[in-house]
Amino acid sequence: MAAGGSGGGLLAFLRLLGQLKRVPRTGWVYRNVAKPESVSDHMYRMAVMALVSEDKNLNKDRCIRLALVHDMAECIVGDIAPADNISKEEKHRREEAAMKQLTQLLSEDLKKEIYELWEEYENQCTAEAKFVKQLDQCEMILQAFEYEELENTPGRLQDFYDSTAGKFVHPEILQLVSLINTERNKKPATTCHPHS
Repeated sequence: MAAGGSGGGLLAFLRLLGQLKRVPRTGWVYRNVAKPESVSDHMYRMAVMALVSEDKNLNKDRCIRLALVHDMAECIVGDIAPADNISKEEKHRREEAAMKQLTQLLSEDLKKEIYELWEEYENQCTAEAKFVKQLDQCEMILQAFEYEELENTPGRLQDFYDSTAGKFVHPEILQLVSLINTERNKKPATTCHPHS
C-alpha cells in the first residue's frame, strides 16, 4: 500500500476518496429522497454484487476492481447526472482530468493500475467492463425499489426503471432484475406522488 516518497500522496489520495462518503447520488437528491445514499454506498454494493457473481467466464477480481474504481472521479467532480445537461464528452473530460489528478498521488504502478481500470470501464471494451456497467444500472434500480419501499410510495421512481429498459443482457443480472420487478409488482403503484 506504499505510495511514492513519504506516503503523503497516499494519505491525500485516501482523503480525497473519503469525499465519496459525503457525495450524495444526484438522481436521488433531484427526486427529494430523504437521506440519499452516497457514491461510496453505491460503489460498495456494486463491488459486493460483483463478488457474488457466479459467472465463471468473467474475471471476478477484475469486476470487483472495476466496481471500486468506476466512480472514483466523483470525489473531485461530483456526481454528474443526466438532468445536469452536461454532454457525455464534457462529463468524460472532467472525470478523466480528475482521475489523472487523483492517481498522480500514487506510486507509478498503482497510478497505472487504477487509471487503466477506470479507462477500461469508460471504454466498455471488455466483458468485465460491460458486466460492471450493467451492475451499475441494476444497483440503481434495486436502490430505487428500496426507496419506494422505505417511503411507502410504490411506483414513484418509475423513471429510474424506464431509463434501464433494454440495457440488461447478462443472465445473472436479468434474473436479479426479474426478482426486483416481481417484488415491486406485488405493491400497486400509487397514482399520486406526494414527494415528487
